Amino acid sequence: MHLIIRSAAMVAASILMLSLGNGAALAGSTQEEANRTAVLAFYEKGLNQKDADAALAYVGNRYVQHNPNAADGPEGFRKFIGFLREKFPNSHSEIKRSFVDGDFVILHVHSIREPGTRGRAIVDIFKLENGKIVEHWDVVQEVPENPANSNTMF
Repeated sequence: MHLIIRSAAMVAASILMLSLGNGAALAGSTQEEANRTAVLAFYEKGLNQKDADAALAYVGNRYVQHNPNAADGPEGFRKFIGFLREKFPNSHSEIKRSFVDGDFVILHVHSIREPGTRGRAIVDIFKLENGKIVEHWDVVQEVPENPANSNTMF
C-alpha cells in the first residue's frame, strides 16, 4: 500500500511538473511572439514608412548599434532614416522570414533601395529587453547579377 501511495504521489508530481513546464513554455511563446510583433512593427514603421519617431516607440532606453556604419541611440537611427528618406525615398524591405529565440528576433529581408534593382539580402538580429529593442546587428549581401548557382537568396 505504501508503494502505491508513493507511486501515485510521484505520478501527481510528474503531472504537475509537466503542466508547469507547459505553462512556462506558453508564457515564453507569448513573450516571443510579442517580441516578434514589436520588431516587425519597428521595421515597417522605420524602414518602409521611414517614420523614425513611430519606429522608436519600440526601442528601449538604450539602442546599441553593432553596424559599424550606424551610430548608437535614437539619434543614430533618426539619422539613418533621414538618409533613406533623402537618398532612397522609394526603398522597400520585404521580410521573407522571421525567427524568434527568447529575447532575440532575427529577420531575413530582401531590401530594394531603388525599384527595378536586384537589391540586397539582409539578416537583421535584434535583442529585446522587457519587450523593447535594445541592440541591433546586421549582415548585408548584394543580390548578384550572375550567381554561381540557380538557388535563390530568399
